Amino acid sequence: MNPSSLTADFIIQPDWIIPMEPGDDVLTDHAILVQSSKIKAVLPLDALPDDLGVKRIELPNHAVLPGLVNAHGHAAMSLLRGFADDLPLMPWLEDHIWPAETAHVSEEFVRDGTSLAMAEMLLSGTTTFSDMYFFPEVVASLCAKSGMRAQLATPIFEFPTAWGEGADDYISKSLALRDECKNMDRMQIAFGPHSPYTVSVPTLEKVALYAAELDMGVHIHLHETAGEVLSAVEATGERPIDSLRRMGLLGPRTQCVHMTSIGKQDIANLAETGAQVIHCPQSNMKLASGTCPVNDLKAAGVNVGLGTDGAASNNDLNMFNEMHTAALLAKLTANDPTVLPAQQVLHMATLGAAKALGLDKEIGSIAPGKQADLIAVDLSAPATQPLYNPLSQIVYACTGGEVTHSWVAGEALMRDRKLLTIDLDDTLARAKHWRQKISSQ
Repeated sequence: MNPSSLTADFIIQPDWIIPMEPGDDVLTDHAILVQSSKIKAVLPLDALPDDLGVKRIELPNHAVLPGLVNAHGHAAMSLLRGFADDLPLMPWLEDHIWPAETAHVSEEFVRDGTSLAMAEMLLSGTTTFSDMYFFPEVVASLCAKSGMRAQLATPIFEFPTAWGEGADDYISKSLALRDECKNMDRMQIAFGPHSPYTVSVPTLEKVALYAAELDMGVHIHLHETAGEVLSAVEATGERPIDSLRRMGLLGPRTQCVHMTSIGKQDIANLAETGAQVIHCPQSNMKLASGTCPVNDLKAAGVNVGLGTDGAASNNDLNMFNEMHTAALLAKLTANDPTVLPAQQVLHMATLGAAKALGLDKEIGSIAPGKQADLIAVDLSAPATQPLYNPLSQIVYACTGGEVTHSWVAGEALMRDRKLLTIDLDDTLARAKHWRQKISSQ
């Protein structure tokens, strides 16, 4: 690039840049030029004129990397953090979470819980999240105000909830929301049928038809426990993933969440159809749901993204914690310390998660032409010293509190640990209000 032709809105100059492609490169003595929401260039410092006449953000002791992508969660459930702990999945859902949601979920609940989740995610480096929860139109409005990027997977059940009367109503509202959000650059709408055990075959077939016609993603809990798979086999004679494939609901736009109880044939199904897997290790461990065989999936060529699940079953939305857990769990279950090295698990939290959501052409790596979704991580503290390898420190030593800056589409959402688009004091006050309200009933 000819220095005389260089223009930019601003320049970010850290000590390290982790672009995520190609490979495990870590760049030093480079800068990122941002213009009109996108990454214009990544250039060596000696290729930059001394003064381009634009703001230069110098970040010594920092690594800049793509904003983290939380590929699965239920944001508003942050208001149920710690409400029902230390229980298996179905008693947790049926005896505690679903009754609490029936009693309390409303537009106000979703607004306040999602605001809390967004604050937590931004403060720990997440710039894009996938949300599967009621009143997604409220979440869309919050995203527009906060500047975060999101996929909203509209919930679909057979039974009535605060957001809809039944399957057809949920699908109708999903399509309407898609139309309402089509001009929102940082927003995409996907179908979110909860699971094969809560959504009927006719409804899933209808979702498959609309998804194919409109090229929409489908975000679904699948093979979450061995019990779920066994119940399906006893009831239908086939495994849930086979049912989805038979319905035409398994393909590159299908986002299969959890996938703990899977064998070789299931992995072959995923690889042959190009379906995505979203791994939520901490939630799976806390609910004792099982372990997703990430190494086997990756060996078969299946893309795996990383997600936290909701704060009611994790109990945090911190992708740094999730990366750390994913790496260690994979090594333990494989009995092999070489499995899932730092670069691969960071890929799952950035480009892999972006691909799972169908966003890898826009985000997930630092490359010219992509959206400037970036975070800066301060690696100067005792816990990250001495620094031999920034990738290692980010995955194995960081906690999320080291994130100092974040940008989405070139817009600063956090600067020096201060949220710029969310009123944190008000958000925390509302969370306290809900704790008092829910615990008093």
